[in-house]
Amino acid sequence: METLIAIRDTITVQEALDFIQSPECGGEVIFTGTVRNDTRGRGVTKLFYECYEAMALSEMQKIADQVQARWDIKKLAMLHAIGDKYPGDIAVVIAVASAHRGIAFDACEFTIDTLKETVPIWKKEFFTDGGIGQ
Repeated sequence: METLIAIRDTITVQEALDFIQSPECGGEVIFTGTVRNDTRGRGVTKLFYECYEAMALSEMQKIADQVQARWDIKKLAMLHAIGDKYPGDIAVVIAVASAHRGIAFDACEFTIDTLKETVPIWKKEFFTDGGIGQ
């Protein structure tokens, strides 16, 4: 399995799509997480993402290894943004390519769920009422 794993200020869906496209893959699944303008009824002005990069990249590679062990995936992209992100900005992109769609969907869901649970990337929310949350 080929992987693209990155943590940067700016990430794009196109980068992930370009990476996973392959003539041998009929199933391409892309998950894009964007910044919402509301959290539980509170207006959001921005999010700030930070991480312990070496550990985050290591944990992302562990996820890729788990995906490879469980599914016949040809390509996997895991991209996460850091820094200030505003409503509508892309925060995370997961892209998976396989011969068939079913395993691509399963692997994509597993990847984003596991990333959110295990990778040391933290977000701070800034609200329109002046409040700050984690």
